[in-house]
Amino acid sequence: TVLYFGDLIFARSSHQQILISLLAEANSLTGLKVKVLSRDEDDFPGGFHYHMRKDFMKQFVRGENDPYIFHMSWTLNKVDKLKFLRQMGMWYANDNCIEKEATAILSGEIVGSNIITACCSAEPLITCHYRDKASISSCADSPPKDKNGQSFW
Repeated sequence: TVLYFGDLIFARSSHQQILISLLAEANSLTGLKVKVLSRDEDDFPGGFHYHMRKDFMKQFVRGENDPYIFHMSWTLNKVDKLKFLRQMGMWYANDNCIEKEATAILSGEIVGSNIITACCSAEPLITCHYRDKASISSCADSPPKDKNGQSFW
């Protein structure tokens, strides 16, 4: 399992190559069939689209494409992933449930008796962070993420 490779995950700061290796091994040993979605397909976009395909992100903001899911891969860390998802209007988890242990949330210690209303928002929780990253609305007054970053808008 992936847990046996903790040292490599720690050294590389990513689980991606380990997972690919394990899938290849499972394919070889058991005949497991694995289909990897092309990063060029627009139905399952990820961080590649967010960071590298401004044209796609402009279409997304205008509602011209409707992906099934958006995975913020190709992003350095969880802090940036959260900021980018919030900026895109794709974040619905309330702050009081972020970075909390599941046992604390489920015990009622943090949220009381109704986990859904305490942790989940019916509307996206939108916050601007960077003017040079894709956003659902203009973040022109925010600082750039990248050096000399131009506004997405």
